[in-house]
Amino acid sequence: MLLALLIVAYMAATLGLGLLAQRRVHTARDFMLAGQQLPLIMVVTTSFATWFASETLLGVPAKVLEGGLAETVEDPYGAGFGLVLVGMFFASRLYRLRLLTIGDFYRRRYGRGIEIFASTVILLSYLGWVAAQITALGLVLEVLTQGALSTADGMVVGTLVVFIYTALGGMWSIALADLFQMTIMVGGLTVIAVLAGESAGGAGAVWQEAQHRDLLRFFPEASLSAWLAWLAAAITLMIGSIPQQDVFQRVMAARDERTATLGPIIGGTAYMAFAAVPIFLGVAAMMILPSAEALFAEDPEQLIPTLVLTTMPLALQVLFFGALLSAIMSTASATLLAPTTTFVENILLNIVPSAAAHRLKLLRWSLALFALAVLLYARAMEGTPIYDLVGKAYQFPVVGAFWPLALGLYWTKASRQGALCSIAAGLGVWGVLEFSDFGAILPSVLGGFLASGLGMVLGSLRWPQQDAAPVEP
Repeated sequence: MLLALLIVAYMAATLGLGLLAQRRVHTARDFMLAGQQLPLIMVVTTSFATWFASETLLGVPAKVLEGGLAETVEDPYGAGFGLVLVGMFFASRLYRLRLLTIGDFYRRRYGRGIEIFASTVILLSYLGWVAAQITALGLVLEVLTQGALSTADGMVVGTLVVFIYTALGGMWSIALADLFQMTIMVGGLTVIAVLAGESAGGAGAVWQEAQHRDLLRFFPEASLSAWLAWLAAAITLMIGSIPQQDVFQRVMAARDERTATLGPIIGGTAYMAFAAVPIFLGVAAMMILPSAEALFAEDPEQLIPTLVLTTMPLALQVLFFGALLSAIMSTASATLLAPTTTFVENILLNIVPSAAAHRLKLLRWSLALFALAVLLYARAMEGTPIYDLVGKAYQFPVVGAFWPLALGLYWTKASRQGALCSIAAGLGVWGVLEFSDFGAILPSVLGGFLASGLGMVLGSLRWPQQDAAPVEP
């Protein structure tokens, strides 16, 4: 019970950060982009926090233990490298455009029709992403309260806390909370990993156990089907994270172009490196826990929480669950704000332009509605593995939004009709492969990605756009 009380105090502190951030929010730009005043350290921590969430701490170790590092090409390695690509090829050009949302780029480059199409695709991808975090919050709160709160009740409580502090300060709340939460998470998990390694006989013993279980193999077996599946997994988060509002907000919230470029590169690199810690803990848990094999067979995502609860002192239990809640809440808040801003700026205001005068109020009301929608979706999908929820969510921007963004920035011949062909071809081929036996031959996300790129090129060449906006202002 003491552990639960301490965690309640931690969540109260997070709400306090929301109240502090509220003082900085005076306009919709403040709410969405923190007034474009974030220094490098905050852009790095909030970029890192974009991906270090429940699936990293609980889902990734389970995937490694099930099939080795090859199972993690989607996340953390694809996801982390996606942030690096954003910094290298997209951040600088997008920052110069001074946009509020990623959807604004599609409007400026291709017109309002493509803006609404692309924004809808991006919006849909967030349902599974945020639902994964809400599900994890429910699971954690059930464990901490020893069943006093069910998973379903925990989802409600967790959603309410995340909604309140995000609604108070928007991107300012997220940036401040991420700085606080990521400090706790990195420090706490590092200490726990050191102690777990000692209990397992040292880091070398854990490494040898991983080798013995053949967990360090990163590439798939030498067959065409295995390589196609591996490539499809690799591009899902690597490419799917690029045309996303939560990543865009971190770029645009930076105080200058250099910060916008370096932030995601450092954050993505740090994420890929630090993701080794939960993997290490998962292997150590298999060596330390007497019931590890049975627990792994029943629910592999419970290995690390069980290790901490049964072998660590109370102080480290608080650090671990504080770190876990930090990871979940930081991602949940960002992925609640991102679709909200996309909906208001790129869909609602296109339907009701006169509502622009009440933009800040609309953002907060829409945040509440999206939080409710995600909670209902999470309840409906309860029982789906956290890692799978995230992976499925990010297929939509891969097949429907990436190529119009990338070629719109770098190819002057990219046209409105090309973008429309790209979205239609990508989603169409993805749907055929996803819901038919052909998907066993070519993975749906890979087929949709290739079709989307081909549609963009052929459509732009066949129907050039005479009034295309310049790539840069």
